Amino acid sequence: MNNRRNFLKLSALAGTFGSGVLTACAANASTGGTARKPVVVSTWKHGQPANEAAWEVLSQDGPALDAVEAGVRVPEADPAVRTVGYGGRPDRAGTVSLDACIMDANGQAGAVAYLERIMHPVSVARKVKEETPHVMLVGEGALEFAQSQGFEKQDLLTEAAREEWEQWKQEHPDLVPSAPEANIEDEGANHDTIGMLALDAQGNLSGACTTSGTAWKMPGRVGDSPLIGSGLYVEPGVGAACATGWGEHIIRVVGAHAVVERMRQGAAPEAACRAIVDRVLARTDATDFQVGFLALNTRGEVGAYSVQSGFDVARYDAEGGNRLTEAPHRR
Repeated sequence: MNNRRNFLKLSALAGTFGSGVLTACAANASTGGTARKPVVVSTWKHGQPANEAAWEVLSQDGPALDAVEAGVRVPEADPAVRTVGYGGRPDRAGTVSLDACIMDANGQAGAVAYLERIMHPVSVARKVKEETPHVMLVGEGALEFAQSQGFEKQDLLTEAAREEWEQWKQEHPDLVPSAPEANIEDEGANHDTIGMLALDAQGNLSGACTTSGTAWKMPGRVGDSPLIGSGLYVEPGVGAACATGWGEHIIRVVGAHAVVERMRQGAAPEAACRAIVDRVLARTDATDFQVGFLALNTRGEVGAYSVQSGFDVARYDAEGGNRLTEAPHRR
């Protein structure tokens, strides 16, 4: 009877979502064994030093939530990382504004958006989750809350970022800070949001995402990174996913949640990521952009997929150490 029920479930999934999901379901069913844990995965090359910090927590049987916070704080404080935290490129008006979110093993979340003058927005996001009845605080309210929690204000615009901003203004003299034109890309160098997912020794999942947003954005612009379900999503008992790339495309398909939902229906992590990349491509006529998804399920299985090449995934586990690989891609 159980076999018959499983067959009927798989048949229904195949009819609804196509043979690709059925294949993924069968693959998941055949893996067997126990979960590979702990493991931490993150996006882009600066995920490797972030993974080192996260692994210090995980290797001591620490919780995944502590690991992801400790991990992404590393690029937040690194002035050489130009798309996250201190050192991030400013908006058109020369202001560095930061977005971040964090989500725990129980699906509880906190987020901040358009936060200025605070180096570690991910830690403020965690305080939002733990110290308020809310999920997200933005702008001045987020800054006031951060200060009430003991975070100190500081100037986040480094000299290198300021020089780049001055150069950009010279090259785009017709774009004033309030101009309505779409956000300007920076030759593909604007996509290095860090998203991090971790599975701890107890089998608990957590995730975090943090960014300074796309360079030279219109003041007030917020991308996918702090939006629960778009830039990050964790579902207990199923898996977690994070996104990177052009945020507007990710928001339109509620990308991270869509990936996790595919996994909940039985898809393997890579298949789930690929399905949502295909969905993004089906909904836009744009051609020159990057979007990528990274997923981790409760078995410790990792998958990623992106629109274009060059999306790196950093992974750290006891078996293979800290390694960097390029995700499969569509184009």
